[in-house]
Amino acid sequence: MISARIVIDGTALTCADVTRIARDEVHVGVSEAGLDRAREAWEVAREVTSRQPVYGRTTGVGANRLVDVEWDDADAHGLRLLRSHAAGAGPLLSPEIGRAMLAVRLNQLAAGGAGVDPGVLPVLADVVNLGLTPPVPIYGAIGTGDLTALASTALCLLGERQWIGGERGPEFPLRSPDALAFISSNAAILAEAAIAVTDLNRLLRASVVIAALSLMAAYGSLEPYAPIVHEACPHPGQQQVAAAMRTLLAYEGSSPGRIQDPYGYRAFPQVHGPAVDSAAYAEGVVTREINAAAENPLVDVAGRSVWHNGNFHTAYVGLALDSARAALFQTVALSASRLGTLVEPSFTGLHPFLAATEASSGIMILEYVAQSAIADIRRYASPAALGNAVLSRGVEEHAGFSPQSARATTDALAAYRIALGCELVGAIRALRMQGRAPAGGPLKVAYDLATAVLDPRAEDRPLDGDIAAAADLLDLEDFSAGITAEPRRGPW
Repeated sequence: MISARIVIDGTALTCADVTRIARDEVHVGVSEAGLDRAREAWEVAREVTSRQPVYGRTTGVGANRLVDVEWDDADAHGLRLLRSHAAGAGPLLSPEIGRAMLAVRLNQLAAGGAGVDPGVLPVLADVVNLGLTPPVPIYGAIGTGDLTALASTALCLLGERQWIGGERGPEFPLRSPDALAFISSNAAILAEAAIAVTDLNRLLRASVVIAALSLMAAYGSLEPYAPIVHEACPHPGQQQVAAAMRTLLAYEGSSPGRIQDPYGYRAFPQVHGPAVDSAAYAEGVVTREINAAAENPLVDVAGRSVWHNGNFHTAYVGLALDSARAALFQTVALSASRLGTLVEPSFTGLHPFLAATEASSGIMILEYVAQSAIADIRRYASPAALGNAVLSRGVEEHAGFSPQSARATTDALAAYRIALGCELVGAIRALRMQGRAPAGGPLKVAYDLATAVLDPRAEDRPLDGDIAAAADLLDLEDFSAGITAEPRRGPW
């Protein structure tokens, strides 16, 4: 059953839209305005090609850019290009990233700069709506175009390759001059990046809720979140996190037993704030890219010309995601710090490790699990942009490795969910053993959701099910709903 409809017009696709198309039963349509832009660009591309050389249409590609395509070879040139570039390797992209890639490329074509036959746009929409994806291996791109991924997609459109998910999918006769124009895109990179920043923002919101539950369980002070503190050092993300904590803890009294809490509580806005700001920046970058006519060559409809350019390079995307992962590592380290306070009797007033008895192990193992996940986040935080490559006989002498950055972000977020899940299990267990619960507001909503799925037993038992249930809870929008507070900015 289709739950919603998203109309793609080349100008207004969001990262959240891409994620919904990837994961939910969303019907995709194409606006008339988007079709018109694509049609006008197609007509101008044919007009310009008839009077001057155009890269990939009348010439070879890469180091072969100076080689002209003979008129009697023109019809075969594009097909050879698609076949030669459909050469990825390794495991296939997940179906959700494949669907997202098709939606992003559809939106880019509707932006009107590629000059591809507009008839392919509704066909791509049909492919998405049928739940089909092309077979796209993960290895093949370095941040200057997802040529292997889109060449494979084009061969599916031509009927030379089988769509995944159905016996027979829609076909479209891409003409030879449109071959490079169709594959000259970063749609796969942007698809994974769009999903990643959507997940990142949701998990960052959930992390604030979990931190508030831990602070309550550890009898922490609300003093570090006072407005005057953050007006004195007014970083936007820091202010936003502090305001959210005030909203979450508005129903709770403050009677701290310590002059100063550990950094996991006292410096939480200052450490989590950069992650919020980095995520907001990354979302802005990816949103601009998925709505851009970042084509090479770019068809200029108004000027009746084409422009050879470097908009295929996704340095902005890779660097934004690199920064977000570095910030993510910083804040997840504080999650481990807070988990450390939850196993200490001096913070909770309970047995060590929140155990049922003095000699029991309780949640001791959760710290090991969290640190194992954090070790992977540390590894994924290494900047992909520190690499470089010189290719195609030296003509293409730079790469930003944004696909690797996007993939590392996806993997880091999977580990982040586990680390947060461990802290959530500890916080809920401590509050239950204390006989305490949030008095009201969004923190009580989150607490009630968590207690509904987490096992209340305190005796020693396997905790893997608890971790999995807590991690799954983080995917629910209701878990972190209602924490928005002024000053408002970005996705919060």
